[in-house]
Amino acid sequence: QVQLVESGGGLVQAGGSLRLSCAASGRSFSRYTMGWFRQAPGKEREFVAAISWNGARTYYADSVKGRFTISRDNAENMVYLQMNSLTPEDTAVYYCAADSNIVVVHTTLEYDYWGQGTQVTVSL
Repeated sequence: QVQLVESGGGLVQAGGSLRLSCAASGRSFSRYTMGWFRQAPGKEREFVAAISWNGARTYYADSVKGRFTISRDNAENMVYLQMNSLTPEDTAVYYCAADSNIVVVHTTLEYDYWGQGTQVTVSL
């Protein structure tokens, strides 16, 4: 069992940056692939970024590639999402997720545990 708590969301102007954090509790954090997803009003939840259990592999949605960076600190049970050059299209609730499958890094919703989400709002 893994509990995930996101933080770091807020209101930012277009072109600005935010860093989201996800704190994981429970055992064996390093045995999970971690991902970030987002859901805008009226839209389906979508993949943003994912990182393998040891940080060696990272994956990004095309819409955020080059602007967002996912990272993790297994010693601290934390995963981060650095978001730069934000646009209003990035406005959404951002969710942290954990997947016990460490062989395949999923870019779909096939994750076992989810946080409650943190709101990111980007204004013009």
